[in-house]
Amino acid sequence: MNQKYSPGMRERALRMLDEARPEHPNLMSAVRHVAGLLGMSPETLRVWHRRREIDAGQRPGVPTDVAEENKRLRRENAELKKANEVLKAASVFFARELDRP
Repeated sequence: MNQKYSPGMRERALRMLDEARPEHPNLMSAVRHVAGLLGMSPETLRVWHRRREIDAGQRPGVPTDVAEENKRLRRENAELKKANEVLKAASVFFARELDRP
């Protein structure tokens, strides 16, 4: 059951969580309460909350923008490696052609 929630829904849920926290003894009870009201998994809301804390620098971890940049660079690196292999193979092919009498 992998649902995709809109950014607006995420913001609303996190705002509701912030408002509900003082009424609950701990974070997880507030998460369960708000998630139940919104009909979503408590784990989804907990992960959103954790990600927001990491992005704000309140918790150690890799911020979202850095993780996305790393992912983009890994993809680009893989593409460049493939292109390099193709160019090496082509140079070997053409070098053989030049060596023929």
